[in-house]
Amino acid sequence: MGSQLLKSSAVAADAPAQPITLNPGPQLFLDDFLIESQTNLQRVVTPPPRLPEPVITGKEDHNYQPYVSVIRDPQAKKFRVWYGVPSEGGQGDRSHLATMESDDGIHWKRPHRVLDDPGGLGVRFGSSVIDEGPAFSDPQKRYKFGWFNGPCSTPPVGGLMIATSPDGLAWKPIADHAPLLPHNHDINGIFRDPIRKRYGAIVSMIASEPGHYHAKRITFQSASDDCIHWATPWPILVPDERDEADVEFYAMAGIIARGDLLIGLVKVLQDDKPADAGGDRRGIGYTTLAYSRDGTTWTRDREAFLPRNPTPGSWDHAMTWADCQCPVDDEVFIYYGGYARGHKVERFTERQIGLARMKRDRYVALRAASESAKLRTKPVKWKGLSLTVNATVRGAMTVELLDIDGKSIGAPVSIDGDSTVHPVDFPNSDVHSGPVLLQFTMRDADLFAIDVT
Repeated sequence: MGSQLLKSSAVAADAPAQPITLNPGPQLFLDDFLIESQTNLQRVVTPPPRLPEPVITGKEDHNYQPYVSVIRDPQAKKFRVWYGVPSEGGQGDRSHLATMESDDGIHWKRPHRVLDDPGGLGVRFGSSVIDEGPAFSDPQKRYKFGWFNGPCSTPPVGGLMIATSPDGLAWKPIADHAPLLPHNHDINGIFRDPIRKRYGAIVSMIASEPGHYHAKRITFQSASDDCIHWATPWPILVPDERDEADVEFYAMAGIIARGDLLIGLVKVLQDDKPADAGGDRRGIGYTTLAYSRDGTTWTRDREAFLPRNPTPGSWDHAMTWADCQCPVDDEVFIYYGGYARGHKVERFTERQIGLARMKRDRYVALRAASESAKLRTKPVKWKGLSLTVNATVRGAMTVELLDIDGKSIGAPVSIDGDSTVHPVDFPNSDVHSGPVLLQFTMRDADLFAIDVT
């Protein structure tokens, strides 16, 4: 596929008119899917705090890419990281996969180990690793590694390669030479979609679209039931008339499922911008959120979720590109590539991996200020036994059950303090008998999600 003319993909369909069944698990207020009405609430993207120094370095650990996979073993509670190191001689267009282990996801047991290339095929770019877990049906293929190999050209010769492994160390390619999914730009990654029980691939292609003066990096998605046969990719992230002329998408990664949502991290690139006013135009980058309810179409935020470090001279001042989300108990560890001075500056020493830590599901807050605010959900039914609320309450918050006519069913329940699992018990109310509405009343508080257990 060469340069082509594209249109932005459609957004997800409107919510169904019937009551929404809340299956066990979290329901995030990233979008308006659950919301019937709200007053005096502001939707606020909440950037997570980050550690001041990189956790994987360019000089000591030889990282030179913004791609990283970190997985926490569910049994051993140990962390493992996979990232790219340059090939012998420091060639910029070839790499190897390296790995380290950690007890806490921050401090790594050095030195790193450089792994053999899968089948001797070579690795150009990428370090996208999936762990199917200890109960996976084929233990020899528990781990899967996706990367880009081959040249970038039109028509493409390179593309997505995938290898499998029993231990994440010794890799066997699925295909000997030809890419499983050809594409003409050297960025890709794979993920598991547990909602639809299939695999996904995110691939980058150089393409053109209306309103912009040159071909750009456009993000595409594909899907597969077996990691071998892939659907024709479709565009999911395309610049539009609201974007600046130099905005491109350096693909999307770190995709995880939370309830009915897939949540991804979008690398936004502006290659014509300087890191500091009046400086050299070496390129800047930051991270936004994207989310999908159908696994096919995506909605992207325009506000930065992980912005560039504003401090001049900091190691992640020019680029802050998130690439991995690793759930850790009540948190999510978000690993990102940071560049000090620009997109193409000192890539063998200044491209490093950092860590931001976020309380679970706190991507976006519905924020109430000093004035009383309300949120009412659409009619819902749920199969779980209890409800918890993810919220930070500095002032006051109550949640109340209403029938479908908006009449109260029992007394409101108060929520106080800061917790991802505020318990909510509606006494003398049979919430399983029919559709109900949830009504939140709040002041000086942030509401993030509810969770049915």
